[in-house]
Amino acid sequence: MSYYIAKTVQGDFDDVIGRVVDALKTECFGVLTEIDVAATMKKKLDVDFHPYRILGACNPKMAHEALSIDDKIGVMLPCNVIVQKTDAGVEVAAVNPVASIGRVGNPDLDMPAKTVQAALTRVVESL
Repeated sequence: MSYYIAKTVQGDFDDVIGRVVDALKTECFGVLTEIDVAATMKKKLDVDFHPYRILGACNPKMAHEALSIDDKIGVMLPCNVIVQKTDAGVEVAAVNPVASIGRVGNPDLDMPAKTVQAALTRVVESL
């Protein structure tokens, strides 16, 4: 099982980010954090890096359900979605929560992880 769900799309990098944010909204996710990796690499290391953003997405209802089952699961939140420029286009990849939360070993989290996986799969596939 892969630890991510991905798709490469065509379009302007910033436009694709907007499309990802809109697709996340349709699944009731908000973007809590946005990290511009290329800008950070340039500022901190003076290294050029291709356009790469990490979006920290959260669906409050789904997060509440998981936190109610296991209050330490917050170390796995929010759900990260990356957007990066590649030679083939713009790749969008989201964490696969079934793979990551499955490593926790709490079977009570299996169903919430599958619910989030389905939502993030719909987000990526909709692009």
